[in-house]
Amino acid sequence: MTVTVIRTLLAVAVLAGAAPQQAGPPRNPVVVFETAKGAIEMEVDAIRAPATAANFLKYVDGGFYDGGSVNRAVRPDNTVRHDVEIQVIQFQSDAARRREQFPPVVLERTSVTGLKHVDGTISMARSSRPDTATASFSIVIGDQPEMDFGGRRSPDGQGFAAFGRVTKGIDVARKIQQSPADGQTLKPAVKIKRIVRAP
Repeated sequence: MTVTVIRTLLAVAVLAGAAPQQAGPPRNPVVVFETAKGAIEMEVDAIRAPATAANFLKYVDGGFYDGGSVNRAVRPDNTVRHDVEIQVIQFQSDAARRREQFPPVVLERTSVTGLKHVDGTISMARSSRPDTATASFSIVIGDQPEMDFGGRRSPDGQGFAAFGRVTKGIDVARKIQQSPADGQTLKPAVKIKRIVRAP
């Protein structure tokens, strides 16, 4: 084998080693809420609901939920909206940091994202108007199509922004939903010990 051939083979090997690896499909972030009643793992859909996901992850990375709570549970025995019943549990950031919250995020409607409020969906809470969601969010218990765009749960019909799903710990969410409550307010609230991004 000549020197020229060897050099050529070495150059090909170097170029092959330097070739960029084919990237796989982008992965959605996964976060784990450690609560007083157990851990709940959630996949955040940053692909289909990018604005809502980015807003939520700002609160996660800023530690806003550490020391927060699951303070509300809506279920058949305590609902006040018998015309349109839903079932959810609602998470709140640490009350001591409310003044630090970010501006409200624009509502990403399910008619645009293609996400639906099925069992285990995570969804932003909002006031009576669109574009008012900040840090509070819910886990949907059972399928709740009335929370989608065009549903009757929000009077304006715009629905709520679904932005991911529970991947582990839905049993913990159901246990929290059945906790003692005064109306829809959990007594006591279920403390959030901490939230971390999964590796």
